[in-house]
Amino acid sequence: MAIVLQTSEDDPVLAVVRFTAELSWADGGAEVAEGQVNRLYLEAEECMIQNRWLDLASLMLASADVIFSKASEKDLECIYTVVCNLVKRSENIEEVHSIAELVATKVSQQHSEKPVLCLKILFNLYNLLDYPYSQFFVYMKALKLAVSGKVTEHVLPSFKKIDTLLREWKLGVKDQRDLYLAVANILKQNKSSSTKEYLHFLVKYLETFSAEDASIVTEAKEEAFHAVVEFIKAPDMFEGDLLYMPAVAQLENDSVYSPLYQLLKIFLTERLDSYLNFHSSHPDLFTTYGIVHEDSVAKIRLISLADLCKNDSGQIAYSLIRDTLQIEKEEVEPWVVKAITEKLINCRIDQINEVVIVSRSVDRVFGLNEWKSLRSKLASWRENIANVIDTIQANKLVEDGTQSIVASSQVHCRFHLLSEALCVSRSRLSAHPQRLPQCSHSSPSKVGVRLRALSCLPSVNP
Repeated sequence: MAIVLQTSEDDPVLAVVRFTAELSWADGGAEVAEGQVNRLYLEAEECMIQNRWLDLASLMLASADVIFSKASEKDLECIYTVVCNLVKRSENIEEVHSIAELVATKVSQQHSEKPVLCLKILFNLYNLLDYPYSQFFVYMKALKLAVSGKVTEHVLPSFKKIDTLLREWKLGVKDQRDLYLAVANILKQNKSSSTKEYLHFLVKYLETFSAEDASIVTEAKEEAFHAVVEFIKAPDMFEGDLLYMPAVAQLENDSVYSPLYQLLKIFLTERLDSYLNFHSSHPDLFTTYGIVHEDSVAKIRLISLADLCKNDSGQIAYSLIRDTLQIEKEEVEPWVVKAITEKLINCRIDQINEVVIVSRSVDRVFGLNEWKSLRSKLASWRENIANVIDTIQANKLVEDGTQSIVASSQVHCRFHLLSEALCVSRSRLSAHPQRLPQCSHSSPSKVGVRLRALSCLPSVNP
């Protein structure tokens, strides 16, 4: 927590200049100290009047460096808070970046004494900056300081926001490459981090190399080697694009790493039998790279099972699983359950017919063949949807025609009832003319009322 310096000066910058000058020259005697303090104070005032903020930052940091081991952490935090705020006084972007660069460099050099405080100062400086590239520069300094000061646990939470930060910083390929590698190395050294997190950023680093970078892709050879080894050893990683990355593909023709590349290819494109043949031919490779054979067999069995489930029929017989995984019949169902647990497949087990009915399985790689398969499936789905639409439209036409026929039938029915009623009435009138009542012109006849009543008969719904 920063403290407020007791001073009579209005500007905190001048107060810090006086405080640091007095502390740094305290051993030189009163007369010498007073002269040096006044000189530095006047220089600081002149810099402020002329808006020379970079020179002022340099002047303040010169004294701050001297007292870094003498002052308390609270005093140092207050001093550097004032120094960092100089980036808000300048309106020149280049000057702001130069101030940030100067402060970050000076602070990162003090890592051996108070690394946690130095990190706090750097993140405070980061939050004061508005220019994205200056923020990136300070962040990289903070990562390097965390490594050299052995306080990497303080920067780990920021890794969750890397994707967001990259969108804000809008970095070039070279800077992205440096960032991903720095993060990956920190995660590799930190015991609390998982292999998956480390490999995630290492792969991001390798992805920044394209086929056009043939002249510099060799610098990623060691990182490509580490990525391949970690992928093979990871018990819960079954898919990836490592095989198609130029940085990794260069290992195929390397005199040292070529066998390792072949092993990666087996894990991403082949099955258990290929792995066992490779192991019998290269037993020393597993010892050299610390790859446990039993763990690899378990992993390749799961991968082989997932690959089996790519069968177009959607049904896999127990016997085929048993033979492919080289296991006993009673082990089939436990291995299927393991594959489901690892989210490699979605399926149900038909114990009566001894088949596994598959609804989904993962692709280990997504290359040209997978794209062609996806295209074929999308075309099939599109055709099916078009057929459904045509069927719906045809049914609608039939339904509309049926409704028209029903409506016409209702009209004919009502007309028929009215006709019959008229005929009955006329026949009765002809047979008994004497029963006709003598009524005035103003009163309607009973026959007319009856006919109107018949005309009001409710319609019959189909």
